[in-house]
Parts: sequence; C-alpha cells; structure tokens
Amino acid sequence: MKSELTKNVLGGLLQPCSFDTQTGFFRDGYCHTCMEDIGMHTVCALVTEEFLAFSKQQGNDLSTPRPEWGFPGLKEGDQWCLCALRWAEAREAGVAPAVVLESTHENTLNVVPLAHLKPYAAH
Repeated sequence: MKSELTKNVLGGLLQPCSFDTQTGFFRDGYCHTCMEDIGMHTVCALVTEEFLAFSKQQGNDLSTPRPEWGFPGLKEGDQWCLCALRWAEAREAGVAPAVVLESTHENTLNVVPLAHLKPYAAH
C-alpha cells in the first residue's frame, strides 16, 4: 500500500514523476510500489529513443500507443516509472536513461545501488 510519507532514494519525500502521462504502478503520477508490483516500477526516468528501442527489443514496447489500456505511448523526453531491473539492464547495455532521483522510490535501492543511479541523475 502506498503512503504519503514514502521516501525517495535520497531519503526525502517521494516527489511526483509525471502527471502528463499518468505513470506509476497505480497510475497516480508517482513511482509508488506495493507487494503486487512484481516489476517494481520505482525508477523515475527521462526516456530516450535509445532506451525505448532497447525496451522494445527486450519485449516491452513502451512507444506504441495502447488506447485500450489508456496508454498513449512514450516518446523521448517523457518521464516514466520504469521497472528497477529493466533500468539496471539498460545501464549494463549502455542505454540507461537519466533518472529523477527525487521521484525514484527508495525500494529501488534493494535492486540498484545509489552509486549506480547518481551518475544518471537528471539535472
């Protein structure tokens, strides 16, 4: 269950990731998580064309609109709550997008060390 006192990876209060494209497991604009969120959609990222192509190649097409799910499709520059493991895979492949640390849920640190996230911090 999400909490209004959820922390980000820096120890502060979790900030919104995106309301333009309703993101997050709960589609509330935040990268909140819960036990049902098996993918752990906790990394607030600024997606790039390179990352979107990588994700599609991995079997998760985030660029194609899916109106039946209320999903407009992502384009470069959109902010989106990514699965922590997918972001880590993208980092290993050299295509990880920038991360909004203030909007990235603290549970991400169970999968990705802060030392890996900081070099990708969006400014």
